[in-house]
Amino acid sequence: MPPALSAVSLNRRQQEMLGLVRQQGFVSVEALAQHFAVTAQTIRRDINALCRHGLLRRYHGGAGLPSSVENVAYTARQVLHPEAKERIAREVAQYIPNQASLYITLGTTTEAVARALLDHEGLRVITNNLNVATILSGNPSCEVIIAGGVVRHRDRGVTGEATIDFMNQFKVDYAVMGISGIEHDGTLLDFDYREVRVLQAIMRNARTLLLAADHSKFGRNALVKVADLSQVDVLFTDAEPPAPVRRLMAEHDGEIVVAAPEEEAAPAADA
Repeated sequence: MPPALSAVSLNRRQQEMLGLVRQQGFVSVEALAQHFAVTAQTIRRDINALCRHGLLRRYHGGAGLPSSVENVAYTARQVLHPEAKERIAREVAQYIPNQASLYITLGTTTEAVARALLDHEGLRVITNNLNVATILSGNPSCEVIIAGGVVRHRDRGVTGEATIDFMNQFKVDYAVMGISGIEHDGTLLDFDYREVRVLQAIMRNARTLLLAADHSKFGRNALVKVADLSQVDVLFTDAEPPAPVRRLMAEHDGEIVVAAPEEEAAPAADA
């Protein structure tokens, strides 16, 4: 198991390196050194650090994406793009009214949504994410219903046949879901087929489907098909999606909400 990341483990260059590799699939040490105007030795140290945490895979002469059959460790995902996830979460929370019923699925972005919902009133939340349940238990006006099933130790997610049966008992106003990858043809992807079946049950039983996904999920590979982007009512992200994704959402009248960074305050005028 890779070592846990702290909230300050990734510097800005390392974050940008991850973005470049996700965009291109593979980037050479030489190209990265030129891009960041640093030595190849510095880039190799960065690659080694990111590989130790399962965020990249080292290849001869450069770095590529990690395996499509195994997700990045939960502790690593917790500190990837935290500001983007918080912005997305605020937009999702603004979309959901008080007195609503909703599913909240597994994932670090959906956990950010749970934190953003702490001031809502009268929510009925059904979740298979014990982290979400713990967060929302801090809202005394929110009723939290936890799905039964098998608890995954790595992220405290509940999955399995019992979870699917449990989710099929309800029909809710909203489903708030995360995803591991979004291909440009609109295929939604995940890593664990057991979790995928729970997601599919949730999608069938929600009147409005809200997908929360930061920019790193576009074009990312994963093993298991979940659904198609045409089933999503609103896509919440932190940057303009690729053109194929925008076109697919427009074709089925889906909405895209981009949670852009807040503009920096203008400097005060001289007295």
